[in-house]
Amino acid sequence: MKCPYCSSDNTRVIDSRPADDNYSIRRRRLCDDCAKRFTTYEKVETIPLIIIKKDNTREQYNRSKIEDGVLRACHKRPVSVNQINQLIDEVETEIFNMEEKEIPSSVIGELVMDKLKDLEAVAYVRFASVYREFKDVNSFVEELKKVLDK
Repeated sequence: MKCPYCSSDNTRVIDSRPADDNYSIRRRRLCDDCAKRFTTYEKVETIPLIIIKKDNTREQYNRSKIEDGVLRACHKRPVSVNQINQLIDEVETEIFNMEEKEIPSSVIGELVMDKLKDLEAVAYVRFASVYREFKDVNSFVEELKKVLDK
């Protein structure tokens, strides 16, 4: 592992422990050349997951796309970064537990909406309005009624 400070290959692990999610290992490393410490994370490599989009094009799974959508939906709402990361981790776990090589984007969108509905109602409606492509006020009101009936 190269040192991020001096680019030396002469580094060693001084501490290893499971990371918060228990799906990765956190390693503290020490550079023997510059004596600086840094942290690395080791994760199990998963099968490349392909997402089938609405227009039937395919692209590789990208966590940041889910993050962007959830962050936009939660903008100026009382939702912490930890809650957002936990939501995304839960969605990701469910996706990878399906053990499919290709998953429609609609499945991911529904998973995110289910999680957001339990987390924050306004963020849920914001996400749903973009995801379901509301064309008029009536479709927006119908979604609000679903939330209010809950």
